[in-house]
Amino acid sequence: MRLIDTHTHLDFPDFDADRHDLLAAARAGGVEKMVVLGVYAANWQRVWELVKAEPTLYAAFGLHPVYLDEHRPQHLTELGDWLTRLRGDPQLCAVGEFGLDYYLEALDRDRQQALFEAQLQLAADFRLPALLHVRRSHAAVIATLKRFRLERGGIIHAFAGSYEEAREYIKLGFRLGLGGAATWPQALRLHKVLPRLPLDSVVLETDAPDMAPAMFPGVRNSPLHLPQIAGALAGIMGIETATLAEASTRNACELFGWQ
Repeated sequence: MRLIDTHTHLDFPDFDADRHDLLAAARAGGVEKMVVLGVYAANWQRVWELVKAEPTLYAAFGLHPVYLDEHRPQHLTELGDWLTRLRGDPQLCAVGEFGLDYYLEALDRDRQQALFEAQLQLAADFRLPALLHVRRSHAAVIATLKRFRLERGGIIHAFAGSYEEAREYIKLGFRLGLGGAATWPQALRLHKVLPRLPLDSVVLETDAPDMAPAMFPGVRNSPLHLPQIAGALAGIMGIETATLAEASTRNACELFGWQ
């Protein structure tokens, strides 16, 4: 079974003690590619050094809305410089993680929106997919994406919206990232949505070290858990695990332009 983890934060200190062994074990378990997402300017260099040391890792760089107070206007310029410098490198795969977070009320929505649109423009200019954080902000994200119409679309990370919202994203060329959150019994709405999703619209992710699945409560999440996450999601969707694995891997490869 071939799997791709489309959303990790393997650069985080949570993995400093055993990162190399964990990556080897994940590959042995069928997770053949993993995407590591930068979330603020100070960690882009760390992400890139990690990715260049591991040929099965791929990088995305962005300014995450949760770290809004850490972002400065010059960081957008720096992001453009990074994308320019790395243009054409096969281990640069996307712009992200960025988006809108309306769950945290202290985050200024106007500043978030301006940062969101600036990064969407970078994704458009560099013809890269966008890996989006969307929390309680589907309407605003969808409305904005309709104005930008990204050529290569992207992924809605940790999708937990309605079927109608899923359809809007799919029409805009986006895949829906599914991971540990959907495996929990209390995710009742999502359990109703998942069986209705077309298989060509979904990709798998862990968000490691966060969003541990129900099978591993209270522990550090990692790409090692992706096979079990795939199995749990396939059960909710009413399909074979191998069917979901094959479809999600194909979708990720198409999105990122991998053979």
